[in-house]
Amino acid sequence: MARSAQLKMQIPGVSTSSRSTRGLWADVWHRLIRKKRAVFGLAVIAFLTLVAALAPVLAPHDPLKLYEGRAYLPPAWVTQSATGKVGDPQFLLGTDTAGRDILSRLIYGTRASMLIGLSAASIVAVVGTLIGLAAGYAGVRKGDLIMRVTDVFYAFPAIMFYVLITLILRQTAFGRWMGGLATLLLALVLIGWVGLARLTRSAVLSIKESQFVEAAHSVGASNRQIVARHIFPNCLSLIVVWIAFAIPRMIMVEAVLGYLGIGLIPVVDSSQSFFITTWGGLFLDSRMAISTRPVMMLAPTLCVALVGIAFTLVGDTLRDVLDPHMRNKM
Repeated sequence: MARSAQLKMQIPGVSTSSRSTRGLWADVWHRLIRKKRAVFGLAVIAFLTLVAALAPVLAPHDPLKLYEGRAYLPPAWVTQSATGKVGDPQFLLGTDTAGRDILSRLIYGTRASMLIGLSAASIVAVVGTLIGLAAGYAGVRKGDLIMRVTDVFYAFPAIMFYVLITLILRQTAFGRWMGGLATLLLALVLIGWVGLARLTRSAVLSIKESQFVEAAHSVGASNRQIVARHIFPNCLSLIVVWIAFAIPRMIMVEAVLGYLGIGLIPVVDSSQSFFITTWGGLFLDSRMAISTRPVMMLAPTLCVALVGIAFTLVGDTLRDVLDPHMRNKM
């Protein structure tokens, strides 16, 4: 009985049983939606997710269609531009230098950029968590060896690493697969896991000295059981908050790579790829017209900024809600 009671011990504010975990996350959600900043962030994320899912329905035009004689149109509200062209209500944000509708490309770019951010952050979270758990729970020698490998990746300048991997694989069969999506995800994952691995290892080193972990050892629980049932659940809040901040970071990296011209490979036929363009691709398209058509650069910039603000607000609130000391003050 004493040993069973010891196994039920837990650190403040974090649960280890499935029933208590459901109660914890229900309480987290209740506290989260009481914060206006979190509600605003969630509303923005939900809106952009809906736009991404319904891109073919919401886009007023084919994002790849070239309208002859309609190239370089200003936004619909412009009555007179420097080139003498007038805005057309048919093209709300105007057209680019090739005569494609900017609004339609922006909507399709939402689908690609959001999916890239979510996919990359999710894969990175899995890799970083597994490495962090292994480094933290393994013995001193094995843990130090894993962290030395982590330090090697950490030493690389992130953006240069992204550029290097993308350029090396871009002309290969793998690099062309899915319009370059696989290469982009690989570049993001290869170095993106380092920060989470280091955070997870620090949390594991602290948690594994707790009494409920020692109690699990005393009743003969295996290392796998202890990690899965006791240590990982107590790291979950840290991982969730990290993911909330990682998603906009991945989207911003994609935007930078797209602006440099090494993002997704441009397509000329919508049947060739699910991803027509990204916000980074729109940055590239607008690079030569930034002085005369600032809306081409401004539109994707506002979208990237909006995503960053939304996820930051949600991440900040989650961090406060999941902190046992802050929870008592909320």
